[in-house]
Amino acid sequence: MLDKGWITNYISIGLVGVSYAFEGYAANAIRAAGLFALSGAVTNQLAIHMLFEKVPFLYGSGIILDRFESIREALKILIMEQFFTPEKIEAFVQSQERSIELAPIIEQTDFTPAYEALLKSVMESPMGGMIGMFGGESLIAKLKEPFLEKIKLSTIEISQSESFMNALNSHLHQGGAHLSGTIGEIVESRLAELTPQMIKEMLHGLMKEHLGWLVVWGGVFGGVIGILSSLLI
Repeated sequence: MLDKGWITNYISIGLVGVSYAFEGYAANAIRAAGLFALSGAVTNQLAIHMLFEKVPFLYGSGIILDRFESIREALKILIMEQFFTPEKIEAFVQSQERSIELAPIIEQTDFTPAYEALLKSVMESPMGGMIGMFGGESLIAKLKEPFLEKIKLSTIEISQSESFMNALNSHLHQGGAHLSGTIGEIVESRLAELTPQMIKEMLHGLMKEHLGWLVVWGGVFGGVIGILSSLLI
């Protein structure tokens, strides 16, 4: 099934083809609308592609992969500061619990800082100006909820892993401070398993689905500009 971007491209090309069935002003207006719409749609498709892939001679392409380390570090800081603080671990140790279910805590945790780290990386990239023309942060905001949901699921998997629970139980008697360091090492090691390719694939699916409208609106505005330009010629 074709996505919104390619449908927009084909409609634009179709307008160019249909224009040859007319003459005079109508032909020029339809042809200009089609060509400008195609230009706007293809340009925005390229912009989305450049977020994930390096394109030769195009500075700023591949920004998601370039900022991968900062995104992963933001996730680690968020996890440790939200529910693995020394105070929370100490309270847990004193309760003499030998098992813990972190899923409810994770579900209530605000992972917005991780999303904001991604948003900042995108908007500060050379692509930020282009995205800003078509809604900027409000357009990318459509990615927020799907992104946060995937981060929560990944964090829950970390908290429920056998290595995590074994380390938690075996180090309880050593006190909160030592346990906090141990948990930090485990979280860091698990996050280290997230490769740039994994992050790219996860975010690419979200971008492709939700930023498809960026391509559509590029075609729409391009078509309008094409019609207006034909009026001025």
